[in-house]
Amino acid sequence: MRAMWHGAISFGLVTIAVRLFAATEEHDFRFHQVHREDGGRIRYKRVCQVCGEEVAYADIAKGYELEDGRMVVLDREDFEKLPISTDRAIEVVEFVPTEEIDPIFFQKSYYLEPDKAAVRPYVLLRTALERADRLAVVKITMRQRQSLAMVRARDDVLVLHTMMWPDEIRTPDFGFLDGEVEVRPQELKMAESLIESMAGTFEPGEFTDDYREAMAKLVEAKAEGAELPAQPEDEDAGEVIDLMAALERSVAQAKASRAETTPAKKAKKTPAKKSGKSKSA
Repeated sequence: MRAMWHGAISFGLVTIAVRLFAATEEHDFRFHQVHREDGGRIRYKRVCQVCGEEVAYADIAKGYELEDGRMVVLDREDFEKLPISTDRAIEVVEFVPTEEIDPIFFQKSYYLEPDKAAVRPYVLLRTALERADRLAVVKITMRQRQSLAMVRARDDVLVLHTMMWPDEIRTPDFGFLDGEVEVRPQELKMAESLIESMAGTFEPGEFTDDYREAMAKLVEAKAEGAELPAQPEDEDAGEVIDLMAALERSVAQAKASRAETTPAKKAKKTPAKKSGKSKSA
């Protein structure tokens, strides 16, 4: 992995020099826009809509359009004059209980690696967070933009999650929230039964990206000029109008599905017994 940022975590008078690494990567298919006739890549030119001239990348600045239509042009020097803290610091603001931060705030995840001289305070902070069961709410400036973030202990490393600012979280404005919706006790009991019948332990390795696998087969077939994979027909589940009937049928299906998958999981987790007999020469 390649470090994308380096700086220091500071809490109190303690400073921990760290490097930031992206903790995730997307494995989705990335397509290019091409000419259907010959497969040639489509290229775009940076053209100024005022003078009509193509503009070199070095001559491009950032612009912010005001409500009255005026364009405010900002250069790199303008951003460097912003009255914000250094972009090489992760400032701890406070330590909060783990359950207090709503996941809706999370954006991207990064691993924090300590410099050689900072391993001891790094491990100290990681262990203290684990024992206190708390997260560190921090502020970090990357690419000339300050972000709210949190730092938590995960296994043997510290992980930083950038977060949305509170005013960036939208308030749901849906009509049904203004009325009262009645849920019958028997429906609620059946829904709870459905949840219980589908309860499990989250094992990330058990999940696969069906779309990506299907896309890989499609691309391979197109490349080889082979017959394209057929789309499976949707099973007709039957029309269910009554909510209670839908819940009852769902519970039955969930229990049947659980009965089918449980033996397979047990077989997968049970190691093969080693024979105590030695092979004859």
